[in-house]
Amino acid sequence: MITISSYKGHSIFALILSLMFFHSPLLIALTLIGANIPDFDHKFKKDNVYKLIILGLIVFISLYILKLPYYIGLILVFLGVTFYFSEHRSFTHSIFGILTLTSAVSLVLIWSFQLIIALTNINNRYLIMALLIVAVSFLFLNKKVLMLFLPVFFISLFVFNTGNVDYIEIVLSLCLGIFSHVVLDSFTPSGIKIFAPISSKKVYSNFGKVSIFILVVLAMIYNFPLLFGLFEQYVYTCLVVCSI
Repeated sequence: MITISSYKGHSIFALILSLMFFHSPLLIALTLIGANIPDFDHKFKKDNVYKLIILGLIVFISLYILKLPYYIGLILVFLGVTFYFSEHRSFTHSIFGILTLTSAVSLVLIWSFQLIIALTNINNRYLIMALLIVAVSFLFLNKKVLMLFLPVFFISLFVFNTGNVDYIEIVLSLCLGIFSHVVLDSFTPSGIKIFAPISSKKVYSNFGKVSIFILVVLAMIYNFPLLFGLFEQYVYTCLVVCSI
């Protein structure tokens, strides 16, 4: 049985939210990926957590031997260890977990991006970030979602190429995706420990409803210039039609 808290539900909800705030395929993709990250604390994801830790160790050792910044590997190991010791819907589904996961994944992306820029002659920064996002998608997306994500993502890169890579937007899109996961899980009967590990107090659907309301208001404020422009164009068109 598919519930709203499944990976499909989280992906769809994150996609809707991303379209409310972002227009770049990179940011929309990161929001979608972010929505699938918190559930790595689940027992059935343990194999993926082991792979994440092993990958981090390989990256760390390789970069250390090459005398390159090895912090990327350490962050990957830190992520794996965090998921391994986290109780399901506890730390990774809390405010502190949202900040931790957002910071860690953002650092992996940004530091990897800067390292590739420094080591290669590739001038297309947009393409580099896109490839890094694909690499991250293999780590965190469900295989079924991944099969749909990859072709749509690559097509959108060519159709809606914005050409910009903004670090702040990368962080915000990941944070929105991870937060969307927490919001959706608050509607489940078990709720979420929003202040873990400081407090075990749980929040439920009221938290989710308030969060969605705030996100909608923020989206309206963020898109106000665009909405005003469309309204202005509508009024102008009506006036032109009426004058004919």
